[in-house]
Amino acid sequence: MLTQQRKQYILERLEEDGQIVAKSLAEELALSEDTIRRDLRELAKEGLLQRVHGGALPASPATADFSQRESIASDGKASIGKTAASIIQDKQIIIIDGGTTAIQLARQLPTHLAATVVTHSPHIAVELIHHPNIDVIIIGGSLFKHSMVTMGTAAIDALSHIQADIFFMGVTGIHPQAGLSTGYLEEAYMKKALSQHAAETFVMASHEKLDVASAYHIMPFTEINGIIVEPHIASERLQPYKQQGIQIIQSS
Repeated sequence: MLTQQRKQYILERLEEDGQIVAKSLAEELALSEDTIRRDLRELAKEGLLQRVHGGALPASPATADFSQRESIASDGKASIGKTAASIIQDKQIIIIDGGTTAIQLARQLPTHLAATVVTHSPHIAVELIHHPNIDVIIIGGSLFKHSMVTMGTAAIDALSHIQADIFFMGVTGIHPQAGLSTGYLEEAYMKKALSQHAAETFVMASHEKLDVASAYHIMPFTEINGIIVEPHIASERLQPYKQQGIQIIQSS
């Protein structure tokens, strides 16, 4: 089997099985594990899969920059945003993450809502300028242009003064084995810090973020209160998460 044929076979098996176990695949193809691992490294470099210990998982398509992500699953993200907004009550302090799904949440907030929104996303802050009863607190820090959010020591230090009711988190990958992940290390630190300053954390996940993984682990499922997904996600696709005791909220 030629190298390119082998790589194509790996991608087909990954799509079919949802994971690659390097040792098993090497035995199946009568090749060395080193050969399979080399193929996985090269495919990962092309962004076609995410390497993990012992093999590989599907790579998240949600690691493109902010402007590119705005066009991905926009209807589904609006549905998720509407459901997330319905959870919020008057007088609550809400932390809203950066990202395109988070923007949909901000757009779905009723203008009569009286609450405080804490965010490290300039985009979220701008979306709320016409909400007269929402106080907006912007977490400062270094601007990470890829995701249009602030990060770094100054941002995390500012959180020490805040204890919110709910944090709505965005991720690039959710996988039954790999957990919650994102494409950049500093984002992983920031998301975990935001969660630690809220009584509850809900993850907002459009369909392309399910069953895939990114390079940097954020936190285990045990530290969140639920995942908000689109209405059309098949129940069998959600079952591995429900089996881990995760509350799944399907938007309408």
